[in-house]
Amino acid sequence: MELKLGDFNKKSEQEINMMPPLVWAYIGDCVYELYIRSYLVNKTNFKPHKLHVEATKYVKASAQAKIVHTIKDKLQENELDIIRRGRNAENHHVAKNATVIDYAYSTGFEALIGYLYLTKKSDRLNEILKQCIAIIEE
Repeated sequence: MELKLGDFNKKSEQEINMMPPLVWAYIGDCVYELYIRSYLVNKTNFKPHKLHVEATKYVKASAQAKIVHTIKDKLQENELDIIRRGRNAENHHVAKNATVIDYAYSTGFEALIGYLYLTKKSDRLNEILKQCIAIIEE
């Protein structure tokens, strides 16, 4: 499955680079959730409740932290920096069902997904998203 990027973002890459990492994570959370939901709808015939239960396996903080740790050797230096900035961003949200460390890494992961989406790096975004599926399903 490929994620097609619309022409929603009108900001330059320079403007995007100046955004707080939690803004990247905010968008990345939405992009990743939509990708996973679309993937599951296309892969299964589950009813909505089962879709939700299954999607949770992919989008929970511990799964996203696992993805970061698994793919970090395949990431470019600037991508690792984006994850680090997202991970270290001051977040006043308390994780409900995750450790503080997993939650921080999941925020970093979402920041990377959001950054790639906002900068319209769709090839790289799709490459990483496909790896996510393989990691969670192993």
